[in-house]
Amino acid sequence: MTAAPRITIVGASLAGLRTAEAVLAALPEARVTMVGAERYLPYNRPPLSKDAAEALAAPGADAAAVFERLVLKSRLATGAVDMRLGVAAEAMEKDALRLSDGTVLRHDWLVAATGLRPRRLALRGAEGRRFVLRTFDEAVRLGHAMRPGARMVVAGGGFIGCEIAATARKLGLHVTIVEPMEQPMIGALGPRVAAAMAAMHRAQGVTILAGRSVAAVSDSDSAVILDDGRALEADLMVEALGSHPNVEWLEGSGADLSNGVLCDNRLIAQGADRLLAVGDVARFPNPLFGPAPRRVEHWCVPGQTARRAAETIAACETGRDPEPGFAPMPSFWSDQHGTRLQSFGAPALAEAAEVISGDLTQVGTEPVIVEYHRGGRPVAVLGLGAPPAALAPHRARLERALSPETVE
Repeated sequence: MTAAPRITIVGASLAGLRTAEAVLAALPEARVTMVGAERYLPYNRPPLSKDAAEALAAPGADAAAVFERLVLKSRLATGAVDMRLGVAAEAMEKDALRLSDGTVLRHDWLVAATGLRPRRLALRGAEGRRFVLRTFDEAVRLGHAMRPGARMVVAGGGFIGCEIAATARKLGLHVTIVEPMEQPMIGALGPRVAAAMAAMHRAQGVTILAGRSVAAVSDSDSAVILDDGRALEADLMVEALGSHPNVEWLEGSGADLSNGVLCDNRLIAQGADRLLAVGDVARFPNPLFGPAPRRVEHWCVPGQTARRAAETIAACETGRDPEPGFAPMPSFWSDQHGTRLQSFGAPALAEAAEVISGDLTQVGTEPVIVEYHRGGRPVAVLGLGAPPAALAPHRARLERALSPETVE
């Protein structure tokens, strides 16, 4: 061990920034380097499909001013971290990392915080009117294309796709969501709530084609061809089909990279004891939901895992074991057509959903609260347009009910 441990964090977004802050709070003497493939300071990504997209679509939008509102506030002192922006991690070497500019960084600990990249349709053509949304530069490009009256096809009806659809409708675009499953967001919300959300989108003028997928795009005209042969007119198409973890740079590290980075509850990668993972790429067991390791792509996870990774590194550097039983409560939120979805727990693991307040047929006009169950126990609570005060007692009940034995 060096007297001042060298810690390299790969990924200069929310997870990387919070990890740097937590490491230096626990180990002020640490030498921390943060590597980011984008040229930007760490910024907040959820608004890219919401407020930022709307702002960037405004005539004469000032992209620099929009970005300034996205920059994450930091507790880091100036110069506390060696920031390497606009350069990507390329490959692991023994106790070192090779970057795309040829630099080799040596480290005592390596933290993977590289997040996700969008899945793309395995199709060629129409590149000028095809869009994804993960980075600020992509949001700028999409914003320039979102003009009132334009026809947008959104391939994929997850949260990002539905948020983009809602923003585009607010801007006056004609929007069609093409979703391969029975309902948009069904995997995250379950069939009853997903159907209610689909009804709300339709009431706002969004066309939803469920059980369909995009089979081709045309270069000669503005057509998007579906798997049933139907042709949709589309001035722009957004591909919102989920994500891939950015872990290819870790090949050869010994870690299991089959779905992100497989970690133990300390967030140490299995097979690579000097590598930790945080944020969207970390696949780890949460005692609240049983022993199976899972990746969780929610905004709360970067901060939760950052603190755990820093605790692990600090404990190992001082010859201690980290406190056992890292059990963070997942949460997520989404804004669609002026309705806030706020969830605590893991609704995707539920076997049943029960409306405990409100009426699902009134989503978008009245508050609704849904409790999700597995094995007869609550595993999540979801508010649809419900104020925080109304959700608070249900969240408290969920926290009391959850235990390491809740999910087999």
